Order: sequence, then structure tokens, then C-alpha cells
Amino acid sequence: MSGRAWALLLVLCGTIFLEGSDVAMLAVAVPTIRADLGLTTSAAAWVMSGYVLGYAGFTLLGGRAADLLGRRRMFLTWLGVFLVFSTLGGFAIDGWMLVVARFVTGVAAAFMTPAAMSIITTSYPEGPQRNKALLVFAGVGAGGFSLGLVIGGLLTELGWRWVFFAPAFFAGAILFAALRLLPTEARPAPAQRGYDLAGAASAAGAMLLFAYGIVRLEHGGEGLGLTLGAFAAGLALVAAFVVIERRAKAPLIRLGIFRKATMVRADISALLFLGAFFGFQFIVTLYLQELRGWSSLQTAIALIVMGCDAVLAPTLTPRLVNRYGNRRVIFGGFLLAIAAYGLFLPVTMDWSYAAMFPSLIISGTAFALSYGPLTIAATDSVAEDEQGLASGLLYTFTQFGSAVGISAVTAVYGIAASGTDGSPGAVLDAYRTALVVPVVMVLLGAAVSAFGLRQLPRSGCPGGKPSGPPKL
Repeated sequence: MSGRAWALLLVLCGTIFLEGSDVAMLAVAVPTIRADLGLTTSAAAWVMSGYVLGYAGFTLLGGRAADLLGRRRMFLTWLGVFLVFSTLGGFAIDGWMLVVARFVTGVAAAFMTPAAMSIITTSYPEGPQRNKALLVFAGVGAGGFSLGLVIGGLLTELGWRWVFFAPAFFAGAILFAALRLLPTEARPAPAQRGYDLAGAASAAGAMLLFAYGIVRLEHGGEGLGLTLGAFAAGLALVAAFVVIERRAKAPLIRLGIFRKATMVRADISALLFLGAFFGFQFIVTLYLQELRGWSSLQTAIALIVMGCDAVLAPTLTPRLVNRYGNRRVIFGGFLLAIAAYGLFLPVTMDWSYAAMFPSLIISGTAFALSYGPLTIAATDSVAEDEQGLASGLLYTFTQFGSAVGISAVTAVYGIAASGTDGSPGAVLDAYRTALVVPVVMVLLGAAVSAFGLRQLPRSGCPGGKPSGPPKL
């Protein structure tokens, strides 16, 4: 790639690094924020959940908006919104202000992240160059989350408000560089400029309701009627959305895109993989901090090894995919994830870090092998004018996956811990039970990724001669 192509990729990777590190930094800072502002446990939880609702609820719309309104315009506009509301979050003096700031920040990420990914898929030619760009993009995003844990721990020591101000400064730097480097675009054709407002409203409403229902799973049987009601209302809006899209002259989403079996399998696999990954990380964090008494900074440093994918994704993964193909590498990543989470099941009260290390580094390696190739498969063979939609679908599935994973392990932990005496031994048993959830999710993901998938001799990744577009 040319110097300008690398510079553009650096800017776009900065965006996904920003998104990943922003979430991780806040996760570390929430206990301090709760203590400083006197928030209830429920209010503190909504500081995290507000972002998930905004992101998951609008990612699909954000991806399609990039196709219809211009990728450059959506990227720059919503990066600016991210900057403003991250800054406002740093000045918050009450819980509701933080929740609003995080919700809008999540909405901004829902528009700018698919735009960034679709800029990659339309700016770099299909084949080795695009594949390498996507693998680097995916690796940097995951690395941003892992490094964000450490950065968040350090910034929280200085003051939790820096967890909001630091991303704002970084967003400003990315925005300045993006204004110079992002390619200009031709205006959408007249046929593309129709606005399916009814479809957009029903899609966003359905995603918001589903995200809300998933977040509420953490409460177990408490308020079960509200949780089921959210899912039921979401399904009703999905039905309405399908009817609207079939009748619309310029539909928000061409329903025929869901006939692309490779894309759908990649999206479902990504949902299961991300859900397992974040569910596992969440339980390990609770184990280290609440049961072992480690500080947030100690925990962050211990988990940083999971960020090895930031190095492996752009270096090792392209070579493996070029030699063995996407399908085998993705499946191998799922097998490694099964081993990693399974190895942690017999965790004891006094496990040394050396005993935890294999699970942590193997899980990071599994992420490097699976997630990058899944992003390629999710956008491969999709028409250029639907790349934003394909990217939006992928991020919708991954956001729901992370929400499902965390909510599921929390619900299972709550059920396992209920009725016990609350002793350290009972808590440990509940953690072990919750750790079964990530194992089950990656087992299902391995089945989905392996079933009925086509394998090519070569997938056109960097380091070899492409024999055609990569297939999952």
C-alpha cells in the first residue's frame, strides 16, 4: 500500500481504537464514578448500558445511512458528536447526565464505526490489500479494548473525569487528520436518495427494545414481565419493518441481502464469539476484583495479555488465512476459544497468575484468528452500494453479542448465587457455573462456522497470490 493508503488506514483504525478503549476505560472507572457521585447500583449499571442501547439500537441505521448519505459525511459528523458528548460526560455532576452522554456517544459510535469500515471496503481493492486492511482494523479495535483497561486504570487514579476527556482529545486528533485524508465521494444517485423514514423508525425501535430486553436479562426473574414485554414489542416492530420494506419504493434495507448465507453465518458466528469473549472477560474481572481483592489497575494489567490479538491479527492471521483459508482459521479460532474458556472452569480460590495465563493468552490468540476473518466474510461479495449496510449488520450482531454474553453470565451467576450463604466458596461456585456460558457460546459458534461453509484453496490474503475473493 502507498503511504497515503497507510495514513488513511491509520485514521480509520484510530476510530475503532477509540471506540474499544472508550468502553474499556469506563468499565474500569464505574466503581469510582458511583462512589464519587453517590449513584445507586442500578444507576451505575445504566451508565454502561446506556452506551450499549445507543450503539446496538442504531448501528443498522448507521450502516445504511453511510450508503445513502455518504460515508465521509457520516464519519466526520458523528465523530464530532462523539467528541462533544464525551466532553460533556466529563463535566457531568449527576447520574442522568452521564447516562444521556453515554447513550448519545453510543449512537455516534453506531454511525461512525460502520462508516469507517465501509470506507475501508470501498477504498481498498478487493483481495490482499483490503483483507490486510480489515485484519489490521479488527486487531486494532480489540487491542484498543485491552489497552483501554490499563489506560482506564491509570486515568481513574488521576480522576475519573479523564476517562471522558481523554477520548475527546483523541477524537479531536482523528477528526483533524480525517478532514485531510478521507476521500471525497460522489453524491448518491437519485435512486439512492430516497428516505425510508418509517423503516428507519421501526428498525431503530426494534433494535432498542431488543437491546433493552437483553440488558434486563441481568436482573433474572426480577421484572420478568417487562423483559418479555420488551422482546415481544421488538418482534412486533420487526414484523412491521418487514412489511414496510417490502412495500417501500426505496427501502432502508434490501431484504434480499439476507439471502447471502456466507454473510449471515459470519454475523451469527461473530455474535457468539464476541458474546463468549466479553462474558468470559467480565466474569474473570469479577473474580479478580471481588473475590481475590485485586485493584482495578492490577486487574487491567493482568488482562492486558488478552490484547495479544492487536499484534497477531495483522501479522500472523493474514499468513494463516492465505495458507489455509478463512474457514479453517475461523474454526481454529473457535477451537482455541473452547480450550481457553474450558481451562478456566476449575479455577480455585488461590489460583496463581501462572495458572490463569494459558486461558488469557489463548483467548486473545483465538480472537486474533477468528474476528478479523469474520469481518472479511461479513462484507465479502456485497455490492459497493451496500457495504455500509453489511458493516452495520456486522456491528449490530457484535454489539448484541457482547450484550448477550455479559447479561447471560450475570443472570446465570445470579441464579447460581441465590439461596447461598454468600461465602467465598459459594461465590466461587457461582462464578464457575457462569463460566459455562462462554464455553457453550463458542461451541455453538464452532458449529455455525463449520456447517455448510465453502472453502477455497486460497483466500487472497496478504502474502500470497489470490485465487479469488475470500469465503467463510
